[in-house]
Order: sequence, then C-alpha cells, then structure tokens
Amino acid sequence: MNYSRRDLNLLLPALAAAGAAAQNAALPSKTFAFADLPVRVTGSNRSRAVLQGKTHSGFPIESHQTELAPGEPPHPPHHHVHEELLLIREGTLEVTISGRSVKLGPGSVAYIASNEEHGWRNVGTVRAHYFVVTLGREA
Repeated sequence: MNYSRRDLNLLLPALAAAGAAAQNAALPSKTFAFADLPVRVTGSNRSRAVLQGKTHSGFPIESHQTELAPGEPPHPPHHHVHEELLLIREGTLEVTISGRSVKLGPGSVAYIASNEEHGWRNVGTVRAHYFVVTLGREA
C-alpha cells in the first residue's frame, strides 16, 4: 500500500493527538501486590514506588512506601508546593512540621500542607514502614 505526502500530512496530527491523549490518560483502577513492587535501596533504607499519574479530573497524585532504619531520616527537612499525606504502618516516627515535633506510631497520619517545612525520622528500635501520598505534584 502506498501513501502520498498528503495522506501522511493528514495522519500526523491524528497521531500526535492520540499520543497526547495517551500521555494525559487517567490512572486506571489497579491493585499493587507488595511483592511485585520493585525495591530501591538508599543506604540502609528501602522504598517502593506504587503509582504516579493523574486522576480522572487531571489531578496529579503519587504514592510510595518506605522502610526507614532506626535513627534514620529519609532525607533532610524541606518544603515544596505539593501536599503530602504520611500514613504510618509500623514503627515510630518523629514528624516535624513547621518546627513542631510529634511522635507518631502505627495507624497514625500526618498531613503536610503546601510549602510547610517538614521532615521525619525513625525514633524507634525497629524499621518504620510508612506510605507517602503526594497530592498535586507534577511528574
């Protein structure tokens, strides 16, 4: 089958639009088995990316799990535009938001608003396991 330049010129915008639509597609419903999540090791800490993309309304969302060694922070205190939810599954974290520190254990949640200085560290004797959900972070 032969295509003329005109045929290709008509096809290119359609292909570009299809690619853009696929790139902006909403995250599909999906399950994530812990054993299937690739592990990233940083020093004595481990993390697993869960998802990153946009909801059906185009709102950016990202989630990951971290296993934090006793006495360790995941990174230095910082701030950013997007919001975060910190959901603690196991262990004890000292969470500091805008200079106020609180110890949180299993089942506890911290919400960090936009541009608030924050950080946390494992103040327990065992590995802390927690989830982070970022809201509004562009990839």
